Amino acid sequence: MGFRFRKTIKLFPGVKLNLSKSGISTSIGVPGATINVSKRGNRGTVGIPGTGISYSEKLSGPSSRYIAPTVDEQVENKAGMGFGALLCWGGVALFGFLLFYGFVIR
Repeated sequence: MGFRFRKTIKLFPGVKLNLSKSGISTSIGVPGATINVSKRGNRGTVGIPGTGISYSEKLSGPSSRYIAPTVDEQVENKAGMGFGALLCWGGVALFGFLLFYGFVIR
């Protein structure tokens, strides 16, 4: 088991600064939909708040070390979910959560 460190600082509503042993990143968004920007690239995450259920996908890699993808990687990237689909599924998840929450509270 290795040593881990992580500290999150809320700068203002919707924006957080994340400090860890591996570096610094920024999270922008609301509970259920965030985008994380770091030196390793950008990552989008959508989920149902309070459940631990989420989907995360790398949106782009680091800009300083770009290596042209091979043909196999290009085919693999075409099969991945795009940002628009990620937002769409986030909306579906949010709607499902609100629908479920409405039935549970009644």
